[in-house]
Amino acid sequence: MALPDSEPTLPPSPDWTIPQDWARYTAEDHATWDRLFARQSALLPGRVAPEFLAGLDILRLSKPGIPDFAELNDRLGAATGWQVVAVPGLVPDAIFFDHLANRRFVAGRFIRKPDQLDYLEEPDIFHDVFGHVPMLAHPVFADYIQAYGQGGLRSLDFGALDKLARLYWYTVEFGLLKTADGLRLYGAGIVSSRGESLFALDDPSPNRIGFDLERVMRTPYRIDDYQQTYFVVDSFEKLLRQTQETDFAPLYARLAEAPDLAITDILPDDAVITRGTQDYARSLAKA
Repeated sequence: MALPDSEPTLPPSPDWTIPQDWARYTAEDHATWDRLFARQSALLPGRVAPEFLAGLDILRLSKPGIPDFAELNDRLGAATGWQVVAVPGLVPDAIFFDHLANRRFVAGRFIRKPDQLDYLEEPDIFHDVFGHVPMLAHPVFADYIQAYGQGGLRSLDFGALDKLARLYWYTVEFGLLKTADGLRLYGAGIVSSRGESLFALDDPSPNRIGFDLERVMRTPYRIDDYQQTYFVVDSFEKLLRQTQETDFAPLYARLAEAPDLAITDILPDDAVITRGTQDYARSLAKA
């Protein structure tokens, strides 16, 4: 995840990577991972995209304890050529995009404390590895993340990073997938969160709208609570194709002239799967 340009931080290395230093994890750290893994892996079958479950199996993430990146990368590299690299936290945009463009996924190496199981401000190793890495074992989605990184590097000349960040947020972090068996989760921000795994599929509050690239990039998002709108892709193949075939230069020009939409807006051309009540968001506003 990218670091705001205004935040001064000295890089630990030119590419911001650091050793994972797996041996430093304590028994409590491993127990926290195991508790989170057991809770989510029990909740997700029947709710998560089958590609995610396949990734768990391919990468053998059910092995007890925090994964050792060296072992994980052997399996991930064999599957799709990706690697996981440790970073100290958020990294600058150009560094983040360069890693993705070269099939390297940046992951925080710290793990949350036992009293932070349900909420964490900064992504930890459970979010980054359990949430993101299984989908990187799927060839098409792995290609999509690389294409996003390549597009991110090109976007630096257009001053449209806030718009491009919305694409990442509403797909990689909080995306839903349409399947023959109904909607399924695949976004890392959902699958690594017990509460949002339930909310995103079951709650009547949020909108669920068919994915449209330009529509997504006009839509702000929430960073402080559950989403008020989720976007649903028909397939990962179609998501990759739209990303690769879109000429982003004129798209950025159109976005610069178009006002942002409200998070809860539903447009006449939207493919509405669920028109949300927004009761959850209203309850927060009254609190």
